[in-house]
Amino acid sequence: MSSEIELKLELAPEALDKLLTSDILGAPDETLSQRSTYFDTADWKLFREGFTLRVRKTGDAYVQTVKATGPSKSHFARAEWESAVPGNRPVFDHSNPLRAEFGVDIQAHPIFDVEIERRVWNIEENGSKIEFVIDQGAAIAGERRAPVYEAELELKDGRQRALFALARTIEAIAPVKLGVRSKAERGYILVERQQTLFKAERLDLDKYARASVAFQTIAASCFRQFRLNEDVLIKRRNGEALHQARVALRRLRSAFTLFKALLIGDESQRLKEELRWLAGILGDARDLDVLLEKAADEDLHERLRQAREAAYDEVIQALGSSRARALMLDFSEWLYCGDFQTAGATAPDAISTGDFAAMALDKMRKRLKKHGQALAEIDDEHRHEVRKDAKKLRYAAEFFSSLFNDQRGIRRYKRFIAAMEELQDELGALNDLATGPNVLAKFGLANHPARDLVIAHGDKSSLISKAQVSIEGVLDAKRFWR
Repeated sequence: MSSEIELKLELAPEALDKLLTSDILGAPDETLSQRSTYFDTADWKLFREGFTLRVRKTGDAYVQTVKATGPSKSHFARAEWESAVPGNRPVFDHSNPLRAEFGVDIQAHPIFDVEIERRVWNIEENGSKIEFVIDQGAAIAGERRAPVYEAELELKDGRQRALFALARTIEAIAPVKLGVRSKAERGYILVERQQTLFKAERLDLDKYARASVAFQTIAASCFRQFRLNEDVLIKRRNGEALHQARVALRRLRSAFTLFKALLIGDESQRLKEELRWLAGILGDARDLDVLLEKAADEDLHERLRQAREAAYDEVIQALGSSRARALMLDFSEWLYCGDFQTAGATAPDAISTGDFAAMALDKMRKRLKKHGQALAEIDDEHRHEVRKDAKKLRYAAEFFSSLFNDQRGIRRYKRFIAAMEELQDELGALNDLATGPNVLAKFGLANHPARDLVIAHGDKSSLISKAQVSIEGVLDAKRFWR
């Protein structure tokens, strides 16, 4: 990955005012008014294929920028192409890859605009030179507008850790969130319907890259999934967004476990425990969401609703806490500047992602086989551990699927995932049977007259037998990584 990083910080309007009126920045070195028009084909093919195309007007000058994002980024040595153009219309020529990718007849039309007042400061932080930018404005599509309040920190010279030192200085004055959404994404979301949940995005890993680079890519993807859902959760208290935020944290913690041998030092374990704390708070609210969907009894439904509201209050409070904000900064600094990256880069025997993936998947499959060989002979707690083993194997398979994308690998992957889904359904039914009463007890509803309406029922022996068959189905499925 590139040695240069840029931090994006999202600020609420009041936080922005607080930052601008503080004595940390002073007068900006430059203030610019910019209007960017984003273009795409009629069916949004550029965006769907991982490209954005904009023409930005600053003063009397027009600059066209093409960016490759997502899977498209890995196809090129460069990820951004910038050139001067005569006016507010895109130019398709040799200066960017769009004509080669989409044909000489490519037609693009304006989709939305982004109007920004940009303030620029050139800051020195511990001997490093940083360009600090505050953008204030809006994405605009017809009569619809989405406000933009964000800061960007770009390292011009020096050490990457200086970016995080400056970010912490800013965060101490005005609460911020690490941003993961580009202005282009804001505009496209404005044009189409507002998303209320974000599932895990496709990963494209390089099998020849160091395994530590793969971890960085995977962890960054999990973090992005969490942050996108966190924003929706805070604004809408949406149950599906909460569920996906929790899934993102589980995936991230699974990545820590998967790559444990490479993550030198104590910081990874501390971060994993902090992520466990946050996931636990989201878990309480999720448990209530699940029960509430089943509660037909009016009194039980109301009491569960009240408990849910209190649980969501706790979630929102936790997400806005200084502890959570510090966790996100600490995690991001460690992810990009941690010792494991340096060690992975200098080790002469650094393992490749492809080799690491095969060994890791074999190890996790072996763990599931060992712990799941006699479900009827272990208790509920240990069956829950088998369920976690299955989830980790499923996440690992999804993380590494792009490494085995020949026809045989794709065919075997689909069959493997189908077997994993069946197993997770069976183990999930067993878990619901075991944990439902405990969830009710936790919220003082263990003896409610309608309790039996919301807890799972079933023949435990039969469910265990079905889960055992499903484990055998996973183990019998051909390994797509071999």
